[in-house]
Amino acid sequence: MNNNLKKVRSKWYSNLKYMLVGILFGIIFVKSEVVSWFRIQEMFRLQSFHMYGIIGSAVLTGMISVWIIKKFNIKTIHGESISITPKQFNKGQIYGGLLFGFGWAVTGACPGPLFAQIGTGVTVIIVTLLSAIAGTWVYGLIRSRLPH
Repeated sequence: MNNNLKKVRSKWYSNLKYMLVGILFGIIFVKSEVVSWFRIQEMFRLQSFHMYGIIGSAVLTGMISVWIIKKFNIKTIHGESISITPKQFNKGQIYGGLLFGFGWAVTGACPGPLFAQIGTGVTVIIVTLLSAIAGTWVYGLIRSRLPH
């Protein structure tokens, strides 16, 4: 981070924009049926293209965004350079991906739409949310002993 930049203290209400974007994101999740347990089960059973189309469009959007950031040397809102470091592959990513996928298939929820699912009244997802938090906590405890 650039040490020449001053830390700006924002008023409490300046964070409302993030809440509004989160609400909009949740509405989009609900309307596109990304939070639907049935749509997620269709995806894992290879019965529908719906979720693959949504995930694929998100990946494509991310790829184009990263290309634009690199091509035009886009800076943050505070004028800092954006640095995207190359990632190294390791076998822990395979284990983590499998564990994530199994959890997603069993619960019908990935971390993104958890709050939208709870917001739609599917309160049983609170168990999934608490489990995700517990899993993150356990990972933090044993991270140094895992294959990275």
